[in-house]
Amino acid sequence: MQVLQVQLEVGADPAEVGRARRWARSRLLVSGIRDDEPLAETLILLISELVTNAVVHTGCPAVLRMLFGSTGAPGSAGTVRVEVADTSCRPPQQRHAEGEDTGGRGLELVDGLADRWGWQPEGAGKRIWCEVDRGIPVIQVQMQPCAHGAGAHGAGACGSGGCDAVGRDAVAREPGGAYEPSHAVTHRA
Repeated sequence: MQVLQVQLEVGADPAEVGRARRWARSRLLVSGIRDDEPLAETLILLISELVTNAVVHTGCPAVLRMLFGSTGAPGSAGTVRVEVADTSCRPPQQRHAEGEDTGGRGLELVDGLADRWGWQPEGAGKRIWCEVDRGIPVIQVQMQPCAHGAGAHGAGACGSGGCDAVGRDAVAREPGGAYEPSHAVTHRA
């Protein structure tokens, strides 16, 4: 299996969610997923929810990763995986929003849109991930380093202790790599 991974460090400011969406749209386009495809809109919504949850609930930077997988066989569709690593060790909890509530629907939305999702501990924090299976063949692309965060990694600090861990484990996955989560929900096998 061939896996292309790109990543972006997201600051602790909720305004960073918009920057993460714009960055993700450009990476989807380079991977062959057009802006006008329903798949692109689904992925952007998933990214927006996961990044918002990480930034709002921890108050610290996070790392957004997108992985584009393919078996490499002609006509293979592949999977797009979105991961958001944060510095909180608290497991994600689905809440049930009612009526006019402005929050509490994020993981419910992820559960409804993703083919699979889950989370796993990562150092002092956790990584929440979701996967969406592509319905079209994957095209082979070659990404170039970008000054705006593609492939960037490193540490950030927000002064609350523990946020300096952001960016660790920022290496590309081995083909057929560790996609086995410790906690997962699967839909549409």
